[in-house]
Amino acid sequence: MAEGHDRGPGGSDRHGRGDQRGERRGPRRRSVTAPSERTRRAEPTRFAAFTLLRSVADGGYANLELPDILRRHRLDGRDAAFATELAFGTIRWQGFYDAVIADAAGRPTARIDPQVLDVLRLGAHQLLGMRVSTHAAADQTVGLSKVVAGAGAGGFVNAVMRRISERTIEEWQDAVVPEGGGVPALAVRYSHPEWVVTALRGALLAHGRATGETVDAELEALLEADNVPPRVHLVARPGLSTVDELLDASDSEPSALSPLGVVLHAGDPGGVAAVRQGRASVQDEGSQLLALAVAAAEVGPDVPARWLDLCAGPGGKAGVLGALAVEAGADLTAVEVSPHRADLVRTTLAALGRRADELGRRVDVVTTDGREVGEDEPEAFARVLVDAPCTGLGALRRRPEARWRRQPSDVTGLAPLQRDLLASALDAVAPGGVVGYATCSPHLAETRFVVGDVLKKRSDIEVVDARPLFVRPDGSPVPDLGDGPYVQLWPHVHGTDAMFLALLRKRA
Repeated sequence: MAEGHDRGPGGSDRHGRGDQRGERRGPRRRSVTAPSERTRRAEPTRFAAFTLLRSVADGGYANLELPDILRRHRLDGRDAAFATELAFGTIRWQGFYDAVIADAAGRPTARIDPQVLDVLRLGAHQLLGMRVSTHAAADQTVGLSKVVAGAGAGGFVNAVMRRISERTIEEWQDAVVPEGGGVPALAVRYSHPEWVVTALRGALLAHGRATGETVDAELEALLEADNVPPRVHLVARPGLSTVDELLDASDSEPSALSPLGVVLHAGDPGGVAAVRQGRASVQDEGSQLLALAVAAAEVGPDVPARWLDLCAGPGGKAGVLGALAVEAGADLTAVEVSPHRADLVRTTLAALGRRADELGRRVDVVTTDGREVGEDEPEAFARVLVDAPCTGLGALRRRPEARWRRQPSDVTGLAPLQRDLLASALDAVAPGGVVGYATCSPHLAETRFVVGDVLKKRSDIEVVDARPLFVRPDGSPVPDLGDGPYVQLWPHVHGTDAMFLALLRKRA
């Protein structure tokens, strides 16, 4: 199930008959129904959205929990789309809605029961971010609160919803966004933690995307892009499927960035036979481009016919890299330290494994610590991809809970692991071979600083300009990749996750 298409506060919705998309709305009419007369049941789509919010609060991942929740609540079609839009939009805009709720409730959100707070967040999104009528939003939100928190919560929820409905989204922005501008104001207006806003600002400058004069406008564009649900992209794994097959089997169009990709307009990706059979998969265009770049980089003539994905779970990039390896007459080893994620990789690569057998090649999934591979198999691989564990700040569009779950301490906590994995990859690659170090984060401490620190200790590695390897389907270069030699993609520029790639070659 694809994510919904909310455009944030003031955007869109399907359930309820309210304002039309794009209209500027005035103050809401108050509902004339008393709280005691409102529904005492939870409408299934809203209860499903609430269930997802509680699962996320307990540590779950929204995109992984959603399919099971929709099945359990027997939601499909428009109802599934509504529940998805309501939940994901609420999570994205949680920071802004919390400021609104605190003002409307006259108390900090920390003093509101967590379940009631989630109900109010859902109600705020219906009022300010979707086209649900005031009456329906209030009635259903009060009813949901009675089911999940008891009848006593109804009066409080009704009062807060009434106060929220008295102002337009623009009036609420004027009321809760801190005066004076800068990072505090952007954090509330665009619903990002302040530390994330600061980190993204520094990344725009350091990666050459912005200057001191343009960074404020670039930062706003990036924050805004983080709140727009990404389109669904499919990738045709070479030798297993083709772009034409995917186009024929779905409501889609060819990718403008990736030679292997299509953009899905509508429908469930699982309805495409090639996806169900593991011959194609859902994958962001940026991830496709990274795998293609590592596969296309020049290597020496005497390198082994073995490629390595050092951090393979759950297997998306390994699926593309492995398909390219097999087509090039090479084997793939996919390494994953987590047994559960290694099983996901095996499932993802099952169709590729059968294709490899037909061609006399191997696709192996190994459950081990990637930090040990360089010592265990030194100079054994021609190409190595290190898709390092990171904070995921480049994928906030598709993983909205990450912005609230991650902390600055996570950046420093992951740093030793990222450096150790890159060092292991450099040991594992043969002379003349290449290593691609990738993260789904533009944060300097996870990108340039990691590469720089590791290379200080190596005299046998040279940095390769990765930009010429990013090529669109028509053969033209992907634009705006940064100053080089590294590549940095951006949601507001390329429509991809903010993927980073450093390409490193071991001297022969």
